[in-house]
Amino acid sequence: MSVSEKEKDPAAMKEEGNTLFKAGDMQGAVCCYTKALKLSDSQAERAVLHRNRSACYLKLEDYNKAEADASKALDTDPGDVKARFRRAQAFQKLGRLDQAFLDAQRCAQLEPKNKAFQDLLRQLGAQIQLKSAQLNSTDARVQQMFSLLLDASAKDLDRQKAAQNLVVLSREEAGAEQIFRNDGVKLIHKLLQSNLEEIVLSALRTLVGLCTGHQSRTMAIVNELGMEQMCAVMGSGASTVSLAACHLLQVMFEALTEGMKREIRGKDEAILPEPSKELRSMLRHLLEMMPSTNVSGPGRDSAINLLVKQVPRKSLKNPDNSLTLWVIDQGLKKILEVAGTVPELSEGPPLTDNSHMSCSVLLSKLYDDLKSDKERENFNKLCEEYVQQHFSRQGIDAKLRAIQTVSVLLQGPSDVGNRTLEMSGIMDAVISLCASEDVTHQQVAVEALIHAAGKAKRASFITANGVALLKDLYKKSENDRIRVRALVGLCKLGSAGGTDFSMKQFAEGSTLKLAKQCRKWLCNESLPPTSRRWSVEGLAYLTFDADVKEDFVEDKNALQAMFELAKSEDKTVLFAVGSTLVNCTNSYDVEKPDPQMVELAKYAKQHVPEEHPKDAPSHVEKRLVKLLEAGVVSALVCMVKQESPALTEACRECIARVFLALVERQEDRGTVVAQGGGKALIPLASDNTDVGKIKAAQALAKITITSNPEIAFPGERIYEVVRPLISLLSLECTLLQNFEALMALTNLAGISERLRQKIIKEKAVPKIEGYMFEEHELVRASATECMCNLVLSTEVQKLYLATGNDRLKLLVLYSGEEDERLRKAAAGTLAMLTAEQPELCARIPGTTTHWLEIFQALLLSEISDLRHRGVVIIQNMMQAEKSLAETLIESEALEILSVLAKGGEGITEPVSKIAQNCLDKAVEYGIIRSREGKEKTKGTDP
Repeated sequence: MSVSEKEKDPAAMKEEGNTLFKAGDMQGAVCCYTKALKLSDSQAERAVLHRNRSACYLKLEDYNKAEADASKALDTDPGDVKARFRRAQAFQKLGRLDQAFLDAQRCAQLEPKNKAFQDLLRQLGAQIQLKSAQLNSTDARVQQMFSLLLDASAKDLDRQKAAQNLVVLSREEAGAEQIFRNDGVKLIHKLLQSNLEEIVLSALRTLVGLCTGHQSRTMAIVNELGMEQMCAVMGSGASTVSLAACHLLQVMFEALTEGMKREIRGKDEAILPEPSKELRSMLRHLLEMMPSTNVSGPGRDSAINLLVKQVPRKSLKNPDNSLTLWVIDQGLKKILEVAGTVPELSEGPPLTDNSHMSCSVLLSKLYDDLKSDKERENFNKLCEEYVQQHFSRQGIDAKLRAIQTVSVLLQGPSDVGNRTLEMSGIMDAVISLCASEDVTHQQVAVEALIHAAGKAKRASFITANGVALLKDLYKKSENDRIRVRALVGLCKLGSAGGTDFSMKQFAEGSTLKLAKQCRKWLCNESLPPTSRRWSVEGLAYLTFDADVKEDFVEDKNALQAMFELAKSEDKTVLFAVGSTLVNCTNSYDVEKPDPQMVELAKYAKQHVPEEHPKDAPSHVEKRLVKLLEAGVVSALVCMVKQESPALTEACRECIARVFLALVERQEDRGTVVAQGGGKALIPLASDNTDVGKIKAAQALAKITITSNPEIAFPGERIYEVVRPLISLLSLECTLLQNFEALMALTNLAGISERLRQKIIKEKAVPKIEGYMFEEHELVRASATECMCNLVLSTEVQKLYLATGNDRLKLLVLYSGEEDERLRKAAAGTLAMLTAEQPELCARIPGTTTHWLEIFQALLLSEISDLRHRGVVIIQNMMQAEKSLAETLIESEALEILSVLAKGGEGITEPVSKIAQNCLDKAVEYGIIRSREGKEKTKGTDP
């Protein structure tokens, strides 16, 4: 049957799936069974396919899918004992012990003598008894905590301890269930009204335990407490309470949304109502918090943060953006109320220094989540209507609100910001307000002017019309807040040429003077943090100039002042710090032009970008050393930990780029790891832009190659490194990134079986095998080295045992290649495989007619490691089968083994010993006679 015919025949696909299952290739088997299910019309055949696929999912530890497939098989044939047993196993792993017990009991009734069924019944009985005992003991503890908390005469300290114990109990499933069943939510409702902050915090943390990963409890709690209560707690003045309430709502959102995604089966969960009503209610209340004057600044920032995380789609592959459209329809103008608030004016809700930046991020996320021009046009229209509504009103305050809104839009969805900026009269009002005598008016206008200069066309307009104005403000204003902002405007315009040395806007030395003033502001601790943050904004633009970079890294006080600012409460500085560090480390992407194209451009008198001499690698390396000495790693680690919308994906990408530059030199990696850099890189590799993920993963690879991974990533963290490394095994990545990922995975695979299992589970083996065919010698060799460590796992050994592939042949051929590193890796893999799976030895002669020559060459090699691997392979083959031993002894291998067994110069003791073992085995088989035997025979000759 041809391949195309086979793929159209469900029976053939099923058989292929069975073969792959026996060989241990579970993913391959799943693919075959899935294809067969699409082709088959027979209900009976489909039931068998679902049952088989369920067995695969059990092996892959995907217990939800295993249970679903087994249930589908039982829907067709309730008497299918195999399917029922598999569902019982899945239920057991999912913790649904009662349902598992019912299925196992039915299996035992159908086949009473089946030992596996009886064993499972006993296991489940013991687990159910243990769970019951835990529930009983937990119930007593819960009742004790409740009594103490409800006792008005109890001391505050005792009540606080009881509340903290309740938090601990809620983190265990048995404790959480008992708290919930004993009307614990009503008690928690009372605790939330306590005047003691510690009691309120404990109540919120207990609710986190109850809601985590549990949809039904979460829905009940939302309905019981009401969103008004939770939003009121989050909007309170205490920042720690506000953050705890924000975390609780985040957990609630996750529990509800995950519940909607998961395919739910089983009578207990099937009756749950759709949680979308609760989700919409939660979002509505968050939107109502936006313009409310009763909500604190930190509480409003928390609400914005929740909207950023929960509303836009996590992946653009998901076609449903209805939640975003609903939020825009119901709440865009409420969000713009926050964006347009000028804190210095009396009207408007209370804000923090981070509120406007958080609003920009939220507006940007909502706009980016729109799918069509019609949706984007509606967003633009709503923003323009809001700006026009305020700008057209009488009075300066309304116009300031309009300009502030435009400023926030320019920092967020810049296309929308530019459209509002181009509305009649807006730009003229900005220019005229810059000359106002009122500091607040000036500040709002100058900030809008700075954000407007972001686009090239806008920058050229302001260069022509606004530079003189900004210079005037910088020189003549008596207010530092205005001067520093005017300075940033000049910095932004002065950097319009980027890193191109030949495209500078201002006269020679002007950027250095601006940078010097920025550093002076930055180090002046008497200035408010917002003013110092603007000085970092200025440096973010000016550090495109290599002279500025050099001066900045030499100024240790300025560096440390910037790092302290990065660790502060003002999150809006994060992107400016990240951008400045990217410039100082030259970790931005630079496309090197084709030399021929450069010559053509010169001939045609076209502009050719020039690199500054101080951007040469030697200068960059010195700057990296200075940054490390000043404490850059601890600053980056603190930046990663920030829970704020200001830590955008673009900001994360900057941090990942800087980390990659810092670990470029091998001698610096230990410093980065010691200061927490390894830990910080793990989240950067998963939550980032596509480019940022790759940069962070490559930095992790470099650390894993040269550091002890168990020290660099202690405990469970080492398992989190595997997935980012595997993401580098992609055609979209460079060969260097492929190579470093393979090297890092080789190190991990050599540590423990659990790590090898993690690599296998993440489907890395087929990718690694693919790189074993790569043309580049280093990549090919590193992939083979990685496979050498992975074959210690039984699952990988089974791949080599499976028939119908050339895996074994490839290893034999690579053992005869000229590349020493590749030969060592391939021969080492063969040595381990033939030791662990002796039946593979008999297949070696069938791989290639040159197998004997290849192994003899290994034995004769002058390289000790190759000789050692060769003699181990020969020993394994001789121990496996007598016929193989005969073939080997009949060849020149006997003479080579005899020489090696004698030892001597260049022959290590282990090699000599193994060679002697080979000869002893040949004697044991009777293929050759021992030396003593020969001498004895010689003495008795007539």
